[in-house]
Amino acid sequence: MSNYTEENIKTLDWREHIRMRPGMYIGKLGDGSSQDDGIYILLKEILDNSIDEFVMGSGKTIEVTVKESEVTVRDYGRGIPLGKMVDAVSKMNTGGKYDTRAFKKSVGLNGVGTKAVNALSSYFKVQSVRDGRTREAEFSKGELQEEHPEKDTTIRKGTKITFVPDEKIFSNFKFRTEYIEKMLKNYVYLNPGLRIIFNGEEFYSENGLKDLLQDNIEEEIVYPIIHLKEDDIEVALTHSSKSYSETYYSFVNGQNTTQGGTHLSALKEAIVKTIRDFYGKNYDASDIRKSVISAIAIKVMEPVFESQTKTKLGSTDMGGDLPTVRTFVNDFIKRNLDNYLHKNPETAELLQRKINQSERERKDLAGIRKLAKDRAKKVSLHNKKLRDCKQHYNNAKHSRNLETTIFITEGDSASGSITTSRDVETQAVFSLRGKPLNSYGLTKKIVYENEEFNLLQAALNIEESLEDLRYNNVVIATDADVDGMHIRLLIITFFLQFFPELIREGHLYILQTPLFRVRNKKETRYCYTEEERRKAIKELGKNPEITRFKGLGEISPGEFKNFIGKDMRLEPVMLGKDTTIDELLEFYMGRNTPERQEFIIENLVVENDEGMEVVDAI
Repeated sequence: MSNYTEENIKTLDWREHIRMRPGMYIGKLGDGSSQDDGIYILLKEILDNSIDEFVMGSGKTIEVTVKESEVTVRDYGRGIPLGKMVDAVSKMNTGGKYDTRAFKKSVGLNGVGTKAVNALSSYFKVQSVRDGRTREAEFSKGELQEEHPEKDTTIRKGTKITFVPDEKIFSNFKFRTEYIEKMLKNYVYLNPGLRIIFNGEEFYSENGLKDLLQDNIEEEIVYPIIHLKEDDIEVALTHSSKSYSETYYSFVNGQNTTQGGTHLSALKEAIVKTIRDFYGKNYDASDIRKSVISAIAIKVMEPVFESQTKTKLGSTDMGGDLPTVRTFVNDFIKRNLDNYLHKNPETAELLQRKINQSERERKDLAGIRKLAKDRAKKVSLHNKKLRDCKQHYNNAKHSRNLETTIFITEGDSASGSITTSRDVETQAVFSLRGKPLNSYGLTKKIVYENEEFNLLQAALNIEESLEDLRYNNVVIATDADVDGMHIRLLIITFFLQFFPELIREGHLYILQTPLFRVRNKKETRYCYTEEERRKAIKELGKNPEITRFKGLGEISPGEFKNFIGKDMRLEPVMLGKDTTIDELLEFYMGRNTPERQEFIIENLVVENDEGMEVVDAI
């Protein structure tokens, strides 16, 4: 054994530590294909400071610009004190939020966020304007490169920060406007009166969480949105007429707590208790909460989160002389929801009718659900469809493992390659037997009657809600041919029909695998597009060997590990801005309309000797 001496003990400065262990500060790294990837956390850390300025009554507009890899955030708050500006963005544990008088209910209380962005950026520039004076400084990887002297200015007060994430840490990254827009919309819902301008488009909300539900609900609702608000808490609530699942949006001090926490648990409990008391009936909790769509935002003094990325509230107390989070939320719902239902008897009647309907549906399904669960348990003992991994998204003691992934494959050859080359710690494989059933227009009953759907539902653990989802990333891995595309569409239809929140919450992806391998005696290149193929042929010189992969089963396990490891390319499945789920399913999976035929013709891809070519018209 080697000697263990003083030389083995190392002290890293703050920059080295953040760059060596970025996951401790921003969660997973990623390439921008997931909404919880590090590049979005960098943006959020800068934005949080600007939001806190608005909350403190300074600066009603924030401008966000993203041009390829460069991000700029400009607020019109008070500006960082000029004498401490450089320290505020480059000295750990330096900030204005330790004084709880100034930032009593802020998110960023640890003085780390902006420093982490600085350390993880190849370029970082800060400018502050206060009282007609301005100062600028530029950094690279946390190191001060240039500090401009303080000078007079006529521009408006505030802070402007520009950064470029370091490609050595965030490889092949790409900002997706859909994720940024979702983040910015949440900020304005939580801060009525705030304007955020993103690449020229303005986001604004007057009615807070009520606007959030109205903008996100695609289906019909049973009754008008109930909007309740007091100091430090706001709740919006309704029920969908079609959805089978529960949908919640939760926030603490402006932070989107995607994994919930003590406040969300309290909300669910309070809704059930208040409704039981109001109607004087001991309804089953699942009947009350089925199809519920709700949002909650609370403000807590010095909140405790269960990870640095602050996605789950761990605090049990509101802070100061206030009660526990559970008591606070329960009292608020009991007082306000009960009062609302008494004052709005039509809504109360519609809600009770919905609960009774859910009760009838649950009892009708009870028999088949029990059979399906028993069948799933028996199969799970020797389930050849699921090759599970050791770690799961829902069983972490503290922060959830964002790397947990399940690949949904077609056939034995593809699943065999992935199973052999996967990481058994965090990657599972679920194998389909040919094409799954087209579930468009079918009821939830089919999920239990169809063995494949039932086993998939059981593998993901999403029957009741997403709360116990076993894998953060659900990845469809099918061949890039006609049959593979059809299977992909059928799986997406299944999730859209019965578990749309899986897509809404950003858990569903398509695995991108290379179409070509181009190599010579010295180098091998894997190409995902025709453009990459042409570039590889040009750069590798005369007569390289070119292989066209027509199916996942053709790729050997030894090669496959290159495509599902750290350089894995995932394409997120997203819902468009202006299309409802019903419209989407009707278009792709409904009757064979002329519009769909036209769409297929316009997007037809054919293959020739030179590779692939898109045919625009036939």
